[in-house]
Amino acid sequence: MTGPSTRPAHPAPPSVELLLLAAADRGARPPHPVGRTLPPPRPGTRRPPRPDGDRLATRPLRHAGKVFAAEALKQHRTLFGQPLVLASMLVWPVLQLAATYYTLHPIAAGSAAAARWPLAADPAKLLGFLATGALAWAFFFSLVQSAWNFAYERTTGTLELLFLSPADRLVLMLANGAGALLQNAWLLTCFLGAAAFGFGSLDVAGPWVYPVVLLALLLPAVAWGALLNSLMVFSRDSTFVYTVLDDPMWFVAGVRLPVFALPGVLRMLGAALPLTGSLAVVRGALLEREGFGELAPGLGRLAVLCVLLLACAALALRLGEARAQRTGGLRLS
Repeated sequence: MTGPSTRPAHPAPPSVELLLLAAADRGARPPHPVGRTLPPPRPGTRRPPRPDGDRLATRPLRHAGKVFAAEALKQHRTLFGQPLVLASMLVWPVLQLAATYYTLHPIAAGSAAAARWPLAADPAKLLGFLATGALAWAFFFSLVQSAWNFAYERTTGTLELLFLSPADRLVLMLANGAGALLQNAWLLTCFLGAAAFGFGSLDVAGPWVYPVVLLALLLPAVAWGALLNSLMVFSRDSTFVYTVLDDPMWFVAGVRLPVFALPGVLRMLGAALPLTGSLAVVRGALLEREGFGELAPGLGRLAVLCVLLLACAALALRLGEARAQRTGGLRLS
């Protein structure tokens, strides 16, 4: 024989009238600005104040900052986490710089080339010319390598996950390039900066030159990286782009030779690259004591070029995504 049950009685379902009253109450409440109705606050609690205009304005910046940090952390774990990577960041660029200097110096200083290129006759100025070229080359070519690695997101299956995330596409491309740039070029920048101060080979108009030089390298390089990333994620053969932008880019941009020594066609090709404009500003500011008035035309051209590069990157992303939604393939054409 069993005793009385201790299980509590099952509560009766709410009546239809109560459900209708609750629905009417939700309908009478003013809607939230973003289009949904907020639940009423719990008894004894206060609803947090709505964010003001300044906080709403900073939300896109905070979101972009999170994307930049996440991309930098991902690249550090996948590409820069090994101590041996330091060799490629400093040892190889310095060895290339030394090899170029000891190849050019005997030829340029001991022949009639010095009459056309007086800088080559001075060992300190020639080393400064080549060092600035090596630094700018490290900035821009690191983004070519980054875009080449970013293209492998297609084969690993993570590109779809990136595009499904709420991150803005252009911010994602900028973040990938900026993360690779900072982790690739910081060590060589510190080394060459310390060496230039130590040898006294700099000839600047004032301390304000250094942030201008840094911006003239950093901003065009990031815009250049965004365009390359946008092209390579929709390219089936990124090796072709990598090969074209390897040796030909340093040759036409005047990294190891002056631009005036090149034929006219190559000078025109080099003028279309942001590396050429950045090098002209950097060398004029650090080696030729040019003031802001002399640097302003070059800085203006770099600003226009950055806007064009970002516009082309946004257009490539829009076209690539539209084609992917239409055909299912990650290609531009």
